[in-house]
Amino acid sequence: MLSSIFFRTRYGLGFFLLLCCMQAWAVVGVPELSRRVTDLTSTLSAEQVVALEDKLAAFEAQKGSQIAVLIVPSTQPKDIAEFGIEVADLSQIGRKGVDDGVIMIVAKDDRKLRLEVGYGLEGVIPDAVAKRVIEETITPYFKAGDYAGGIDAGVIRLMKLIEGEVLPPPPENQGDPQDEAAFMMTLFGGLIAGFVLSLIVGRLIGSMLAGLGSGMVAVLFFGLTLWLALFIGIMVFAIVGLLQVGGRDWSGGGYGGSRSGSSWSGDSGFGGSSGGSSWSGGGGDFGGGGASGSW
Repeated sequence: MLSSIFFRTRYGLGFFLLLCCMQAWAVVGVPELSRRVTDLTSTLSAEQVVALEDKLAAFEAQKGSQIAVLIVPSTQPKDIAEFGIEVADLSQIGRKGVDDGVIMIVAKDDRKLRLEVGYGLEGVIPDAVAKRVIEETITPYFKAGDYAGGIDAGVIRLMKLIEGEVLPPPPENQGDPQDEAAFMMTLFGGLIAGFVLSLIVGRLIGSMLAGLGSGMVAVLFFGLTLWLALFIGIMVFAIVGLLQVGGRDWSGGGYGGSRSGSSWSGDSGFGGSSGGSSWSGGGGDFGGGGASGSW
């Protein structure tokens, strides 16, 4: 009787914690910009995306500033300005300490547009100038149904504005030791938490909770990209959930048979710019500078 009550309580607690973690994860549900051009509406053709990616990559290599384009169906129920700052805070486009990032957000079904400008570029792209770029350069194309043309014209205009600003040259080494330390701390912390949770709520639920929790910590506390957080969560879930000792479940279960020959690869396959390399923001800060418009 007591063992049955304990069993139900343990799994009930595990299910409750899992729901809490999933709800908390949903709060971070804004798109993570893992490439320079993110089209969630299939508005641009594959050729147009590649051409725009190449143009933005070449500009970043020359100037150092990062420009990203995000096309979504809608930002509802959020206003596009609120949505824009959440995307900016999560993706951190632009270099850390220089804050030279710009995000062009197109909410196609809402017929709204937003330019989110980093702190370091507010001198050359103040709110009034961003508004003019939207109204004079981009929206005339959008009104004619030429989204690719409007985005390209807007990107070219932004590049010309940024080229007038004196900025540090692009760094030769893009790696950040702090990100590497945060990755290792989150991974090992998640593994320890997973082993403890598995003793309380069982191996499967414990590994799921640890994986979700590790991903949330990576994004919310260490500012890692969403794809890297997902990678950490999967690693924690896989290691805690599949680890065995002597062919048995590590927690002492009597049926954890051998799983020899299984493997797991850390290559997530998420593409960055053309050529397959990954891409993410450099840690730039945004303060709500920029402008919104409609067509």
